[in-house]
Amino acid sequence: MNFWNQIAEYLFIKKRERKEDESKFTSYMHNMNRISIILFLVVILIMLFRAFILPMIRK
Repeated sequence: MNFWNQIAEYLFIKKRERKEDESKFTSYMHNMNRISIILFLVVILIMLFRAFILPMIRK
């Protein structure tokens, strides 16, 4: 599976291709992965804001 397809499936952008019976724990794992990806993206945005936008505002 393509890396970007997997990310899109985690973030509910793309519907899953296969219908498998997931166990409860697999579902929990996927939900934790979604949370970690979202937090990672938020932190990247904050870092970019602090690196590029704040110095422009302070001038």
